[in-house]
Amino acid sequence: MLKKYLFLTKPGILFGNFVTTLGGFFLAAQGSVDFLLLLITLLATTLVVASGCVVNNVIDQDIDQKMHRTQNRALVQKTISPSVALVFAATLGLLGFGMLWLFVNAYAFGFAVLGFVVYVGFYSLWSKRTTIHQTLIGSISGASPPVIGYTAVSNEFDVAALLIFLAYALWQMPHSWGIAIYRFDDYKNAGIPILPVARSILRTKVESLIYVVLFAAVLNGLYCFGYTNLFFLISFNALCAYWVYLSIIGFKAENDQVWAKRYFLYSVILITALSFSFSFSYVSPAPHLPLF
Repeated sequence: MLKKYLFLTKPGILFGNFVTTLGGFFLAAQGSVDFLLLLITLLATTLVVASGCVVNNVIDQDIDQKMHRTQNRALVQKTISPSVALVFAATLGLLGFGMLWLFVNAYAFGFAVLGFVVYVGFYSLWSKRTTIHQTLIGSISGASPPVIGYTAVSNEFDVAALLIFLAYALWQMPHSWGIAIYRFDDYKNAGIPILPVARSILRTKVESLIYVVLFAAVLNGLYCFGYTNLFFLISFNALCAYWVYLSIIGFKAENDQVWAKRYFLYSVILITALSFSFSFSYVSPAPHLPLF
Protein backbone atom coordinates (compact mmCIF):
# COMPACT_ATOMS: atom_id res chain seq x y z
CA MET A 1 0.00 0.00 0.00
CA LEU A 2 2.87 2.39 0.77
CA LYS A 3 4.17 1.80 -2.75
CA LYS A 4 0.83 2.93 -4.19
CA TYR A 5 0.98 6.17 -2.23
CA LEU A 6 4.58 6.71 -3.33
CA PHE A 7 3.64 6.34 -7.00
CA LEU A 8 0.81 8.85 -6.53
CA THR A 9 3.55 11.44 -5.98
CA LYS A 10 5.16 10.64 -9.38
CA PRO A 11 8.75 9.80 -8.30
CA GLY A 12 10.20 10.68 -11.71
CA ILE A 13 8.87 14.23 -11.46
CA LEU A 14 10.03 14.45 -7.85
CA PHE A 15 13.57 13.47 -8.85
CA GLY A 16 13.66 16.01 -11.68
CA ASN A 17 12.52 18.83 -9.43
CA PHE A 18 14.89 17.70 -6.66
CA VAL A 19 17.79 18.04 -9.10
CA THR A 20 16.78 21.47 -10.39
CA THR A 21 16.21 22.77 -6.85
CA LEU A 22 19.70 21.55 -6.01
CA GLY A 23 21.08 23.37 -9.04
CA GLY A 24 19.55 26.69 -8.04
CA PHE A 25 20.81 26.27 -4.48
CA PHE A 26 24.36 25.48 -5.64
CA LEU A 27 24.43 28.49 -7.96
CA ALA A 28 23.46 30.88 -5.17
CA ALA A 29 25.66 29.21 -2.54
CA GLN A 30 28.84 30.03 -4.49
CA GLY A 31 30.70 27.12 -2.90
CA SER A 32 29.62 27.88 0.67
CA VAL A 33 26.83 25.37 1.31
CA ASP A 34 24.65 25.51 4.42
CA PHE A 35 23.78 21.82 4.54
CA LEU A 36 20.92 22.19 7.01
CA LEU A 37 19.28 24.85 4.83
CA LEU A 38 19.91 22.66 1.78
CA LEU A 39 18.23 19.67 3.44
CA ILE A 40 15.20 21.70 4.54
CA THR A 41 14.83 23.36 1.13
CA LEU A 42 15.06 20.06 -0.77
CA LEU A 43 12.66 18.27 1.55
CA ALA A 44 10.12 21.10 1.62
CA THR A 45 10.18 21.59 -2.15
CA THR A 46 9.83 17.85 -2.74
CA LEU A 47 6.81 17.74 -0.42
CA VAL A 48 5.14 20.63 -2.27
CA VAL A 49 5.79 19.06 -5.67
CA ALA A 50 4.54 15.70 -4.39
CA SER A 51 1.34 17.37 -3.18
CA GLY A 52 0.73 18.90 -6.59
CA CYS A 53 1.35 15.56 -8.31
CA VAL A 54 -1.17 13.78 -6.09
CA VAL A 55 -3.81 16.43 -6.84
CA ASN A 56 -2.97 16.05 -10.53
CA ASN A 57 -3.66 12.32 -10.24
CA VAL A 58 -7.10 13.07 -8.82
CA ILE A 59 -7.88 15.56 -11.59
CA ASP A 60 -6.58 13.32 -14.40
CA GLN A 61 -8.41 10.09 -13.56
CA ASP A 62 -10.50 10.22 -16.74
CA ILE A 63 -7.46 10.93 -18.91
CA ASP A 64 -5.26 8.35 -17.20
CA GLN A 65 -7.63 5.48 -17.95
CA LYS A 66 -7.28 6.21 -21.68
CA MET A 67 -3.47 6.18 -21.71
CA HIS A 68 -1.53 2.92 -21.75
CA ARG A 69 1.26 4.16 -19.47
CA THR A 70 -1.15 5.46 -16.79
CA GLN A 71 -3.91 2.83 -16.80
CA ASN A 72 -2.53 1.09 -13.71
CA ARG A 73 -2.40 4.15 -11.47
CA ALA A 74 -4.03 3.65 -8.07
CA LEU A 75 -6.88 6.11 -8.65
CA VAL A 76 -7.72 4.57 -12.01
CA GLN A 77 -7.71 1.08 -10.48
CA LYS A 78 -9.69 2.46 -7.50
CA THR A 79 -7.26 1.02 -4.94
CA ILE A 80 -7.06 4.51 -3.39
CA SER A 81 -10.10 6.78 -3.23
CA PRO A 82 -9.98 10.40 -4.43
CA SER A 83 -10.90 11.72 -0.99
CA VAL A 84 -8.05 9.83 0.69
CA ALA A 85 -5.67 11.01 -2.03
CA LEU A 86 -6.69 14.64 -1.43
CA VAL A 87 -6.09 14.27 2.32
CA PHE A 88 -2.68 12.84 1.49
CA ALA A 89 -1.97 15.77 -0.86
CA ALA A 90 -3.09 18.32 1.74
CA THR A 91 -0.82 16.77 4.37
CA LEU A 92 2.18 16.85 2.04
CA GLY A 93 1.43 20.40 0.96
CA LEU A 94 0.96 21.80 4.45
CA LEU A 95 4.24 20.25 5.58
CA GLY A 96 6.15 21.55 2.55
CA PHE A 97 4.73 25.06 2.52
CA GLY A 98 5.05 25.29 6.29
CA MET A 99 8.74 24.36 6.22
CA LEU A 100 9.49 26.92 3.49
CA TRP A 101 7.65 29.67 5.37
CA LEU A 102 9.07 28.91 8.82
CA PHE A 103 12.61 27.77 8.05
CA VAL A 104 13.55 29.21 4.64
CA ASN A 105 12.16 32.58 3.46
CA ALA A 106 9.25 34.35 1.79
CA TYR A 107 10.83 34.24 -1.68
CA ALA A 108 11.14 30.45 -1.65
CA PHE A 109 7.62 30.15 -0.22
CA GLY A 110 6.24 32.50 -2.88
CA PHE A 111 7.73 30.57 -5.79
CA ALA A 112 6.47 27.32 -4.29
CA VAL A 113 2.96 28.81 -4.22
CA LEU A 114 3.39 30.02 -7.81
CA GLY A 115 4.51 26.61 -9.03
CA PHE A 116 1.72 24.78 -7.18
CA VAL A 117 -1.07 27.12 -8.31
CA VAL A 118 0.05 27.06 -11.94
CA TYR A 119 0.45 23.26 -12.00
CA VAL A 120 -2.83 22.43 -10.28
CA GLY A 121 -5.03 25.32 -11.34
CA PHE A 122 -3.87 26.68 -14.66
CA TYR A 123 -2.31 23.49 -16.08
CA SER A 124 -4.13 20.43 -14.68
CA LEU A 125 -7.63 21.89 -14.34
CA TRP A 126 -7.65 24.01 -17.48
CA SER A 127 -4.94 24.24 -20.15
CA LYS A 128 -3.97 20.56 -20.37
CA ARG A 129 -7.43 19.77 -21.71
CA THR A 130 -8.21 22.88 -23.69
CA THR A 131 -5.30 24.62 -25.36
CA ILE A 132 -2.21 24.00 -27.43
CA HIS A 133 -0.39 26.41 -25.10
CA GLN A 134 -0.63 23.98 -22.18
CA THR A 135 3.12 23.22 -22.26
CA LEU A 136 4.06 26.89 -22.03
CA ILE A 137 1.71 27.41 -19.09
CA GLY A 138 2.95 24.28 -17.34
CA SER A 139 6.56 25.35 -17.85
CA ILE A 140 6.08 28.07 -15.23
CA SER A 141 5.56 25.43 -12.54
CA GLY A 142 8.55 23.45 -13.79
CA ALA A 143 10.75 26.53 -13.59
CA SER A 144 9.84 27.32 -9.99
CA PRO A 145 11.96 24.71 -8.08
CA PRO A 146 15.38 26.03 -9.24
CA VAL A 147 14.30 29.52 -8.19
CA ILE A 148 13.16 28.15 -4.82
CA GLY A 149 16.63 26.68 -4.39
CA TYR A 150 18.33 29.90 -5.50
CA THR A 151 16.28 32.30 -3.38
CA ALA A 152 16.57 30.03 -0.35
CA VAL A 153 20.23 31.09 -0.26
CA SER A 154 20.17 34.56 -1.82
CA ASN A 155 17.04 35.79 -0.03
CA GLU A 156 16.38 38.03 -3.03
CA PHE A 157 15.22 37.80 -6.64
CA ASP A 158 18.13 38.97 -8.75
CA VAL A 159 19.28 38.71 -12.38
CA ALA A 160 20.51 35.13 -11.92
CA ALA A 161 17.17 34.05 -10.46
CA LEU A 162 15.37 35.60 -13.43
CA LEU A 163 17.70 33.89 -15.92
CA ILE A 164 17.30 30.42 -14.40
CA PHE A 165 13.54 30.90 -14.18
CA LEU A 166 13.32 31.80 -17.88
CA ALA A 167 15.83 29.17 -18.99
CA TYR A 168 14.32 26.26 -17.09
CA ALA A 169 10.88 27.26 -18.44
CA LEU A 170 12.27 27.25 -21.99
CA TRP A 171 13.89 23.84 -21.37
CA GLN A 172 10.48 22.41 -20.46
CA MET A 173 9.15 22.91 -23.97
CA PRO A 174 11.34 20.53 -26.05
CA HIS A 175 11.58 18.20 -23.05
CA SER A 176 7.79 17.86 -22.79
CA TRP A 177 7.26 17.66 -26.54
CA GLY A 178 9.85 14.86 -26.71
CA ILE A 179 7.65 12.85 -24.34
CA ALA A 180 4.55 13.73 -26.35
CA ILE A 181 6.04 12.49 -29.62
CA TYR A 182 7.38 9.36 -27.95
CA ARG A 183 3.95 8.68 -26.40
CA PHE A 184 2.01 10.13 -29.34
CA ASP A 185 -0.73 7.49 -29.41
CA ASP A 186 -1.40 7.86 -25.68
CA TYR A 187 -1.88 11.60 -25.96
CA LYS A 188 -4.02 11.23 -29.08
CA ASN A 189 -6.26 8.58 -27.49
CA ALA A 190 -6.74 10.76 -24.41
CA GLY A 191 -7.66 13.77 -26.54
CA ILE A 192 -4.93 15.98 -25.08
CA PRO A 193 -4.30 18.94 -27.44
CA ILE A 194 -0.52 19.00 -27.03
CA LEU A 195 1.44 20.40 -29.99
CA PRO A 196 2.39 17.17 -31.86
CA VAL A 197 -1.20 15.92 -31.63
CA ALA A 198 -3.02 19.22 -32.21
CA ARG A 199 -0.76 20.41 -35.03
CA SER A 200 1.96 18.11 -36.36
CA ILE A 201 5.16 16.35 -35.39
CA LEU A 202 7.08 18.40 -37.98
CA ARG A 203 5.94 21.69 -36.45
CA THR A 204 6.87 20.33 -33.02
CA LYS A 205 10.39 19.55 -34.21
CA VAL A 206 10.78 23.06 -35.62
CA GLU A 207 9.57 24.73 -32.43
CA SER A 208 11.67 22.38 -30.28
CA LEU A 209 14.81 23.47 -32.10
CA ILE A 210 13.88 27.12 -31.58
CA TYR A 211 13.34 26.60 -27.85
CA VAL A 212 16.65 24.74 -27.46
CA VAL A 213 18.46 27.71 -28.99
CA LEU A 214 16.53 30.16 -26.79
CA PHE A 215 17.32 28.05 -23.70
CA ALA A 216 21.04 28.18 -24.51
CA ALA A 217 20.97 31.92 -25.24
CA VAL A 218 19.18 32.83 -22.01
CA LEU A 219 21.29 30.71 -19.68
CA ASN A 220 24.50 32.01 -21.22
CA GLY A 221 23.43 35.22 -19.52
CA LEU A 222 24.75 33.74 -16.28
CA TYR A 223 28.26 34.00 -17.71
CA CYS A 224 27.65 37.38 -19.35
CA PHE A 225 26.47 38.90 -16.05
CA GLY A 226 29.37 37.35 -14.12
CA TYR A 227 27.56 34.63 -12.14
CA THR A 228 29.46 31.68 -13.63
CA ASN A 229 32.97 30.90 -14.82
CA LEU A 230 34.58 29.80 -18.08
CA PHE A 231 34.03 26.12 -17.28
CA PHE A 232 30.29 26.75 -17.29
CA LEU A 233 30.48 28.60 -20.61
CA ILE A 234 32.33 25.76 -22.33
CA SER A 235 30.55 22.76 -20.77
CA PHE A 236 27.05 24.22 -21.01
CA ASN A 237 27.41 25.18 -24.65
CA ALA A 238 28.88 21.78 -25.48
CA LEU A 239 25.82 20.14 -23.88
CA CYS A 240 23.49 22.46 -25.79
CA ALA A 241 25.33 21.94 -29.07
CA TYR A 242 24.58 18.23 -28.88
CA TRP A 243 20.92 18.96 -28.10
CA VAL A 244 20.81 21.19 -31.18
CA TYR A 245 22.37 18.33 -33.17
CA LEU A 246 19.69 15.92 -31.91
CA SER A 247 17.03 18.48 -32.84
CA ILE A 248 18.36 18.74 -36.39
CA ILE A 249 18.71 15.01 -37.05
CA GLY A 250 15.12 14.65 -35.87
CA PHE A 251 13.97 16.08 -39.20
CA LYS A 252 15.37 13.02 -40.96
CA ALA A 253 14.40 10.45 -38.34
CA GLU A 254 13.06 7.21 -39.81
CA ASN A 255 11.18 6.45 -36.58
CA ASP A 256 9.87 9.48 -34.70
CA GLN A 257 9.20 7.53 -31.51
CA VAL A 258 12.74 6.14 -31.32
CA TRP A 259 14.19 9.61 -31.97
CA ALA A 260 11.85 11.29 -29.48
CA LYS A 261 12.79 8.85 -26.71
CA ARG A 262 16.47 9.63 -27.27
CA TYR A 263 15.68 13.37 -27.44
CA PHE A 264 13.70 13.31 -24.19
CA LEU A 265 16.31 11.24 -22.33
CA TYR A 266 19.07 13.61 -23.39
CA SER A 267 17.10 16.58 -22.09
CA VAL A 268 17.05 14.88 -18.67
CA ILE A 269 20.80 14.20 -18.83
CA LEU A 270 21.50 17.82 -19.83
CA ILE A 271 19.46 19.43 -17.06
CA THR A 272 20.92 17.04 -14.47
CA ALA A 273 24.51 17.72 -15.57
CA LEU A 274 23.79 21.45 -15.66
CA SER A 275 22.29 21.50 -12.16
CA PHE A 276 25.21 19.62 -10.62
CA SER A 277 27.74 21.75 -12.51
CA PHE A 278 26.56 24.80 -10.58
CA SER A 279 28.35 23.37 -7.55
CA PHE A 280 31.71 24.26 -9.13
CA SER A 281 31.03 26.67 -12.00
CA TYR A 282 30.32 29.72 -9.85
CA VAL A 283 32.29 32.95 -9.58
CA SER A 284 33.08 34.25 -6.10
CA PRO A 285 32.16 36.83 -5.06
CA ALA A 286 28.97 36.81 -7.11
CA PRO A 287 27.71 40.10 -8.56
CA HIS A 288 24.93 41.84 -6.67
CA LEU A 289 22.22 42.63 -9.22
CA PRO A 290 18.88 42.47 -7.35
CA LEU A 291 15.57 42.96 -9.12
CA PHE A 292 13.37 42.79 -6.01
